[in-house]
Amino acid sequence: MRKLRATFQPGCEVLVHRVVGYAEVGAEWTPHLRFLVKVESKEERAGVEALKDAALANVAWVQSAALQDGDVVVPHPDRDEAVVLMRESDTHHALFMTNRCNSYCLMCSQPPTPGDDSWLVEEAVDAIRHLRHSPDVLGLTGGEPLLLGAGLRRVLDAVAQHHPRTRVEVLTNGRLFADPKVVSTILDGLSVPVRWLVPLYGHADFVHDFVVQAHGAYDETLAGLLALQANCQAIQLRIVLIEPVLQVLPELAGFIGRNLPFVHEVALMGCEPTGFALANRALCEVDLSAWGSTLEQAARVLRRHAVPHLFMNAPLCALPRTLWPVASRSISDWKNVYASECDRCAVKARCAGLFAWHEKGWKPAPLKAIEAGEVIA
Repeated sequence: MRKLRATFQPGCEVLVHRVVGYAEVGAEWTPHLRFLVKVESKEERAGVEALKDAALANVAWVQSAALQDGDVVVPHPDRDEAVVLMRESDTHHALFMTNRCNSYCLMCSQPPTPGDDSWLVEEAVDAIRHLRHSPDVLGLTGGEPLLLGAGLRRVLDAVAQHHPRTRVEVLTNGRLFADPKVVSTILDGLSVPVRWLVPLYGHADFVHDFVVQAHGAYDETLAGLLALQANCQAIQLRIVLIEPVLQVLPELAGFIGRNLPFVHEVALMGCEPTGFALANRALCEVDLSAWGSTLEQAARVLRRHAVPHLFMNAPLCALPRTLWPVASRSISDWKNVYASECDRCAVKARCAGLFAWHEKGWKPAPLKAIEAGEVIA
């Protein structure tokens, strides 16, 4: 989510809206959605107000250079601000489901809070209805979405109803799938294709439970993974590369190859320098380039077991050249920046870059511009 400045028609509701250009409102209007019509003049404002006076209660004008046609937003007129839930032009599309969680990971970028935010389920369903075009992939994140139970299933069913060709990715710790009732609530009769993004941080309970700061989490996570496999669900394992994990990474790769060969993919991820990671900086701030041999060893183990894998959230100059073919441009559009060192880099166009808040946190390695003559096809 991002917050953008905007001026709204008085009386604009604090509910989900789709942004539409003034010239397109007639073609896009339907009585079942709400629309914010972008205006650039007093005449256009008056035109929208006339539509509202003519009983089109679901339109209001907005004036903002930052909003784009097709944005799905929640207006906050009292703050002259619009919260963008989804932007049509983005590469990555995701909805925030809850800020509650049953883990307290050392490097959590979204520190959990205990308050009841179940209203986000209704907002997510409404956002899905207002989305103009179906994205290839829609992410659902938190917090821990499985805590929503039937609410998560409502959102998944809304995707199936309104965007039947969209695939869903759910970022979850998977622990609640150890409960057969949760498995039944979420998975029985599920029609939308889902890939479950589940973290695993060690080959033994003492490592994983320490990283997620929850006793018993390792056993619950493994039980959840087996439940997903039993229900023929696609799984991506996620491994955030902080020091306690890097110390056992080759062993973890071997454990996955021997015991979890059914996972579709393993994602090895640079740490996002925000949230709890700042409080646990001594464990989370690592120079990935100093761990190059460990990363290569883990990749070799995964290849030996024929487990597909990729590296995410790490610039190419932080990784050994041998790993570049499996490095992904993965940081969400609105979080993604490049440093001044990147300006003359020959591989910038294929590089993940940095998280926007790296200046308040840290870079994953000392940055180095790659010269054109150094690039191997």
